[in-house]
Amino acid sequence: MELQSNVIFFVEIIGTVAFASSGAMVAVRKKLDLFGIIVLGVITAVGGGMLRDLMIGNIPPNMFRNPVYVFAAFLTVIVLFVLFRLRPSLLGGRYIEQYEKIMNILDAIGLGAFTVTGIDTGVEAGYGSYHFLIIFLGVITGIGGGILRDIMAGETPYVLKKHIYACASIAGACLYTLFLEYTRSDLTMVVSALLVIAIRMLASHYRWDLPKIKTDGE
Repeated sequence: MELQSNVIFFVEIIGTVAFASSGAMVAVRKKLDLFGIIVLGVITAVGGGMLRDLMIGNIPPNMFRNPVYVFAAFLTVIVLFVLFRLRPSLLGGRYIEQYEKIMNILDAIGLGAFTVTGIDTGVEAGYGSYHFLIIFLGVITGIGGGILRDIMAGETPYVLKKHIYACASIAGACLYTLFLEYTRSDLTMVVSALLVIAIRMLASHYRWDLPKIKTDGE
């Protein structure tokens, strides 16, 4: 059990770093100051968990009771700020392309990890028999921070328009909820998270998007 907890913690830290980085990059592109970059970075990393906790009455949210993820997000943002402040050239050309490729992988890992741990939080709170609720909790944990980030940045949330991002989280959440009907083990958690990661990576690589309605002029 201790090994499982350590592995989950490590994977969640990876996701926290990736999510905080994506929030910071949005803030940089919006030309926000240091405080704005910190806020967007941190809220992207822990906002989903905060929304989940508020929904199930877990007050105060875990981000305040166990702020290790907040600190991890904060340190990530500060490192990026200092790096890009000292070397602005890193924001362009091949450097940013390589950075985004790495962050895309870490983001997928974080999405998978946060989705299944969000469901676990709902189950531990006593809502395991409410399947739709725990699926929603898993998905909102995975994508909620990104939605808050985009709203605060004045943009249409990324999950509503680009690549099959939320759908990857939904697929993994549904699979994990199905597994929970029969067993709750490390393997089921890993398999469900891997499904999220696989769909997310494939959607990003092949640029899969859900169908849209074309308007005049498109």
